[in-house]
Amino acid sequence: MELMKTTMYLTFMIAITTLSMQYKHLMLALMCVETMMLIVFTMLVVFTSTSLTMSQIPMPVILLTISVCSAAVGLSLVVAITRTHGNDFLKNLNLL
Repeated sequence: MELMKTTMYLTFMIAITTLSMQYKHLMLALMCVETMMLIVFTMLVVFTSTSLTMSQIPMPVILLTISVCSAAVGLSLVVAITRTHGNDFLKNLNLL
């Protein structure tokens, strides 16, 4: 069990590092965020299944619902930016 927890923590840190180094495409940055959300979902499922408390059972479903909604919003933003600017390069966007 400790190996699984260590692996999850390590993959989460790798996803954070990849997100911080992502400076070219908006779509790749959103994919890193979604990977982080899936890792957090997996960690939450593993931790709630080992603790067996009934109060924490709906939390993974709520997290997964919020993750899907944010993915839909992110994808619609990528489509809108691609239609207006022609590409999804982060350096072409004036975010300020």
